[in-house]
Amino acid sequence: MKNKRVIITGGLGFIGSNIAERLTVDNDVLIIDNESTGYMGNIKHIDSNNIKVILGSITELDLTKLFQGYDYVLHQAAIPSVSRSINDPIGSNDANITGTIRVLKAARDAKIKKLVFASSSSVYGDSASLPKIEEMPLDPLSPYAVTKATGELYCKVFQEIYGLPTVSLRYFNVFGPRQDPDSQYAAVIPKFIRSILKNEPPIVYGDGEQSRDFTFIKNIVNANILACEPDISGIYNIACGRSITINRLIEMINEILCTNVAPKYIDPRKGDIRHSLADISKVRSLGYEPSGTFFEELQETISWFKACQN
Repeated sequence: MKNKRVIITGGLGFIGSNIAERLTVDNDVLIIDNESTGYMGNIKHIDSNNIKVILGSITELDLTKLFQGYDYVLHQAAIPSVSRSINDPIGSNDANITGTIRVLKAARDAKIKKLVFASSSSVYGDSASLPKIEEMPLDPLSPYAVTKATGELYCKVFQEIYGLPTVSLRYFNVFGPRQDPDSQYAAVIPKFIRSILKNEPPIVYGDGEQSRDFTFIKNIVNANILACEPDISGIYNIACGRSITINRLIEMINEILCTNVAPKYIDPRKGDIRHSLADISKVRSLGYEPSGTFFEELQETISWFKACQN
């Protein structure tokens, strides 16, 4: 993608800032973020005149006015945690559903060429059928998953009724540099890396044999750019098509850090999924291809965390 004008909602967050870093090389980027889970520090290294930041909430700003003259909206803004949504379902609903409707309406009114929606593998629930394919019935097990399933439906409706082209990308367990390990609701990989660096036992909910299709951030960035191609619409799994157990993840982190920190096992959490593995053949047919091995990606992620610690 070159010489385009792109809006990234949630562009100060982990995923949004990585997308912004890539796009600002050849495009004008507008970030909209209320700093609820994102930070200006995530883009401080981007040396470009092609980036602009509006601080504010997608539930309050005049988005139609802000969207005027832009080509694409990459809608990453959300309250992203399953456990947080269980503790505060209304807050998740406001940010993830009301916010998404407002973004869609503004995109329609501003005649945006396409909106790309950040969905989640959580919409599949805990079906025993693996790998997950896009045509499977949805079975969300948490308020967060409900908000993402609802967002997908709104994207479909806005395309069919209003003619706004949309793509929904179902992310599977994203990880990589700039992921926040300090939040109460931090994702498992940054949490484990931080714990083991401190020689503290990582907390595992359940027996650790639950598995995930961990997806490196570079693949998510590539998928968002690919989704802006004119002929692409619909729903796609974005993952790597590989399964890693939580216990194996801890072993790998210890191996990379030359440590031997044992985990602490506690009771499983409500809303958590036992196994998650994606079929990515649909998006592969469009040219998406994950690169690198999980071990290499984990090494790169750990190197970033170690550098930040020093």
